Amino acid sequence: MTAAPAATPTTATTPADAGTEAGLIASGRRVIAVEARALESLQARIGPEFAEACRLLLACRGRVVCTGMGKSGHIATKIAATFSSTGTPAFFLHPGEASHGDLGMVKDSDVVLALSNSGESEEILTIVPALKRQGNVLIAMTGRSDSRMAKLADLHLDVSVAEEACPLGLAPTTSTTAALVMGDALAVALLEARGFTAEDFARSHPAGSLGRRLLLRIADIMHAGADVPRVSADASASEALVEMSRKRLGMTAVVDVDDRLLGVFTDGDLRRALDDAAIDLRATPVSKLMARSPKTIGAQQLAVEAARLMEEFKINGLVVVDEEQRVLGALNIHDLLRARVV
Repeated sequence: MTAAPAATPTTATTPADAGTEAGLIASGRRVIAVEARALESLQARIGPEFAEACRLLLACRGRVVCTGMGKSGHIATKIAATFSSTGTPAFFLHPGEASHGDLGMVKDSDVVLALSNSGESEEILTIVPALKRQGNVLIAMTGRSDSRMAKLADLHLDVSVAEEACPLGLAPTTSTTAALVMGDALAVALLEARGFTAEDFARSHPAGSLGRRLLLRIADIMHAGADVPRVSADASASEALVEMSRKRLGMTAVVDVDDRLLGVFTDGDLRRALDDAAIDLRATPVSKLMARSPKTIGAQQLAVEAARLMEEFKINGLVVVDEEQRVLGALNIHDLLRARVV
């Protein structure tokens, strides 16, 4: 495929409005326009070579080794990170360090994705013979189809651009954007081909908000065992109050002799009882004041479901039960906040 014309460096000019609000806005818009045109051109080059690159990456039995020097190295690092988080194991290899021992990290089952706008990066060209001897598949992503890297590679992806957004035509701007977008295109195509799901994504992002929402279960954050507030049905309201105060969850489960849930007594129920002068907390059984059909949740349900229930029914806590309504645990809104679910 013929590369787009090489960028011609232009003489930097200093418009009269440079540095002014209008000048800064115009400069920013010009950069975006230049890069948008480059991406439109890049889209037309997504064809058979792109599909073949995807097939090679899908067939990889090892990892994808992304490499590049300078700004291309930064883009290669980002592409490796995107691959790894979307189901394609990858890592970045600095080509300069590769010649001094780091090449030992590359196994013969790995596919190498090498980035260079010029296609003439000596640090990469130095390690290509070793990669070839080892039998690695080499995919080159360059801005020149006639470059040495493009010719040595098993497959070449053309990411050439007509011009850099830099007015000097020197700083990698449009070219790095094109390479990054091509990397994103590969990662997403592979993601879809693998049937990669949101839950798969969450497993590699356990500390992220999505990971917490899709992976964290009630059993991971609930209070269990002796930390669960519970009283028997014949306990007085004052005894229930003592249990609530001791366990600090703002509620207590009311259970039968087999630890099955009969109801829940909350601090809201307590306030309503205090407003009724006819109620003697020491003499009144908690079973007379408890909510008999409380909202509950299972231990293996997602923590985000607890947050949804609390928000929907305007409650601050839930009792965790098994299929036979035996009490397993309890949690409140503060537990969800500490787990950063809400």
